[in-house]
Amino acid sequence: MSTAAAYQAGPPEPLAPGEGGDVRLSLPALVRSQPRILFAGGLLLLLVLTALLAPAISGHDPILTDPDNALLAPSRGHWMGTDELGRDLLARVLWGGRVSLPVAFVAVVVGLSVGGLTGLVAGYRGRVTDLLLMRAVDAILAFPALILAIAIVSALGPSLRNAMIAIGIVQIPVYARLTRAQVLQLKGLDFVAAARALGASPLRLVARHLVPNLLNPLIVQVSLSAAFAILAEATLSFLGLGAQPPTPDWGFMINDGSRFLANGAWWLALAPGLAICLAVFGFNWLGDSLRDALDPRLRR
Repeated sequence: MSTAAAYQAGPPEPLAPGEGGDVRLSLPALVRSQPRILFAGGLLLLLVLTALLAPAISGHDPILTDPDNALLAPSRGHWMGTDELGRDLLARVLWGGRVSLPVAFVAVVVGLSVGGLTGLVAGYRGRVTDLLLMRAVDAILAFPALILAIAIVSALGPSLRNAMIAIGIVQIPVYARLTRAQVLQLKGLDFVAAARALGASPLRLVARHLVPNLLNPLIVQVSLSAAFAILAEATLSFLGLGAQPPTPDWGFMINDGSRFLANGAWWLALAPGLAICLAVFGFNWLGDSLRDALDPRLRR
């Protein structure tokens, strides 16, 4: 989740409109410069497709119980085994993707829209506006992200919707600080001063000259934040604060399966754990690849 981890070396070199088009690199150019983008994107696409096609792939109802087939080890009839209620684990893992993956999207949208706008206004306006907005952001940052998310969900009530809101809120400071830092740097560059001298309005200056140069670091941060959102949602569900039973959810499935590890039912926690690992690895890998491809200093 840390912005510093994604951009310790600093932001990419800004470009004025029309100077080479680095900000708007095409997808084929990105893939050629960093083939890892293709593999990471393919892994994430595979996870999304398996979640969408869960009914056709699993062939089992993820909620229907069958006590006679409880705690069956992986076999041809149940590729990932069954849980303590006889529910097919493969079906529950695939359907769980329909819960966990959308959380990443919603949380990123909330964090990016609110945090990005806050950082943009604070960096561009400066002075008192900057001071007030960033002190509010610092107040959120004073709490560890997961602790704050747990507190928000506890106050609003355990549910998947509230978990999405909480994860989005704790990501606001990341985007606000990143966007503000980029805007403060861009404001002092020649092409921004030239646009201002030519009479560009503040709205045009922001939309035409600042926002395009903010895309590179924000794109990288989005992929890294999605990985954090999946982990945070799994943690909240593990604690019983996310999706509620009998809805299939990766975090709750790990919590449920951990109670049977002593009985030798290792597959109950392993299957959803692998799904979380693949999703987080895919988003982190995509973020690292995009950072390497979009940073002009690394390309040189």
